[in-house]
Amino acid sequence: MKKLVPDPPLQSPRKLRAPELDRANASLIATLQGTRRRPFGLRDGQHNPLFAVQPGVNAEDALMHVSLLLKCAEEVSDEITERASGVERGLIWSMVHSVEMARAVVDALLDGTRPAD
Repeated sequence: MKKLVPDPPLQSPRKLRAPELDRANASLIATLQGTRRRPFGLRDGQHNPLFAVQPGVNAEDALMHVSLLLKCAEEVSDEITERASGVERGLIWSMVHSVEMARAVVDALLDGTRPAD
């Protein structure tokens, strides 16, 4: 018979305390390089991109914008879910939860860079 659950590790890894974790997160964000230019979306007749992420945006600012975009996606999805029915409603609801989880991760990263109150 195959064992489905692996054995736990012999020694648990050292857990960081809150102040250590805050410093680790802040230093991680500080070590990230700024954005690079990255085209996305539509292209014109010569295949030139119409939109692009601009180079040199620092990581914290980029994450704040990602959080805002995810919040907008949550709100739009909530509105669409109310008007949908059947399978579509379930698919949209699933997407809403995925967006909420992604935003929670981004916000948690940003919270780790700010001093605790």
